[in-house]
Amino acid sequence: MNISEQTALVTGANRGLGRLLATELVARGATVYAGARNPDTIDVPGVIPISLDVTDPESVAAAAKAAGAVTLLINNAGSSTGADLLTGELGDLQLEMDTHYFGSLSMIRAFAPGITANGGGTILNILSVLSWISLPTVGGYSAAKSAAWSMTNALRVQLAEQNIRVAGLHVGFMDTEMAAKVTAPKMDPAAVAALAIDGVEADAYEILADDLSRQVQAGFAGGVGALYPALT
Repeated sequence: MNISEQTALVTGANRGLGRLLATELVARGATVYAGARNPDTIDVPGVIPISLDVTDPESVAAAAKAAGAVTLLINNAGSSTGADLLTGELGDLQLEMDTHYFGSLSMIRAFAPGITANGGGTILNILSVLSWISLPTVGGYSAAKSAAWSMTNALRVQLAEQNIRVAGLHVGFMDTEMAAKVTAPKMDPAAVAALAIDGVEADAYEILADDLSRQVQAGFAGGVGALYPALT
């Protein structure tokens, strides 16, 4: 995919990785819609701000109508409540699923027909290494990202015949507001944004941004013992 020829929409583009993805796309010559609940919070030069709440079907439908020329959709909008599966508030767990799974799916359902009509394109779902391995302290987030990865795989097959490639970005901790309390090593989100767009340009299905994601993926063949050594 030649990025300079694309019209892109990035959800959650007012901060963190989303803001940097929008910035990277503009730098590479794309036309970029930057979505956020409050478009006034978007400060990326060269983008077209658009009001968008991925958990609101009416907002999603309005965005699809306003940005009908899109050929690259990046589902980046996220939430991180820190909800524990056993003790967390059910509302927080629901929010995680509504944002990462149903929100991304709603966007894809709304935009896929237009992408097909525009000659095809790419959908990039921003996932996480936590879509492959779960931590009890963020069980709700991990479950929602796992659901989003499963959805990504299913739609890869379904949308391929419509000339739409569905890709997933997997990354560990990034130095963003969402991971402010994390003390483990964190990647520069600007570097992750560049790697993500490199992967889209190379027509990759899975984009692994760091060694942690590569290690976890490699551990699949080892089963539970490899991914959760404390259990053995």
